[in-house]
Order: sequence, then C-alpha cells, then structure tokens
Amino acid sequence: MDIKRNGAQPSGKGPADWFTGTVRIDPLFAANDARRAASASVTFEPGARTAWHTHPRGQTLIVTAGLGLVQREGGPIEEIRPGDVVWFEPGERHWHGASPTTAMTHIAIQEHLDGKVVEWMEHVTDAEYQGG
Repeated sequence: MDIKRNGAQPSGKGPADWFTGTVRIDPLFAANDARRAASASVTFEPGARTAWHTHPRGQTLIVTAGLGLVQREGGPIEEIRPGDVVWFEPGERHWHGASPTTAMTHIAIQEHLDGKVVEWMEHVTDAEYQGG
C-alpha cells in the first residue's frame, strides 16, 4: 500500500511549450513497474488550454470544478462540467482547457506505452479556441 498525502507532492506550473495561459499541475500518482497509469489534477485559469496532443493508450479526464472545453480534431468544441468524464481514444488528436471566463480543474489519467504517455504538438490558436 502507498498513500500519497495531500500536499506532500509539490504543485508545478504547466510548461509554456505544452500550454497556453496559466496552468497548475498537481501530481497524484506516477506509473511504475506495477502500474501503467499516471495521474494529475490540472487547473486551468480562464482561457488557458493544452496544446494539441495525443496519448498512445488514450486519456481519461474527470472534471472536478469549473467549466471547461474539449475538442478532438475534426469535431466540435464541447463544454465539460464537474462530474463529466471524457475519454480520448489512443492516438486521438485533441486539446482541453478552461472556458474563456471560468477556470476548470480535471483529473487526467493516462497509461504509458514504452515509457511515453503523451505526444505534444502545436499550440491551439486563439481562432481554434474560439471555434473559428
């Protein structure tokens, strides 16, 4: 058994290479020899979002606070709210973040494949974020 005590792991700032705007990442658990999954609680300030990206084994998001936006390539921008669970298929190109006026927090869970959990791509433009 392993208990990760709340506050025992430091928060981190979302790197500018992967995010637009102010993002805080609070690690929850990491993959290891016995567990393929890793997880973090991620808080996006209004207007903040990820860059386009994919996950080799997919990704699950569980929204815990606020109002967010998600989009898979070629699909519409969808609103997400607390209690919503979002699943992105392996290799599905997507982004997620806060709405323009409201912060959003979600728990992100993804499994690694050969030590890799994500492939980052270009930033989501303001026009893409605004649905244009």
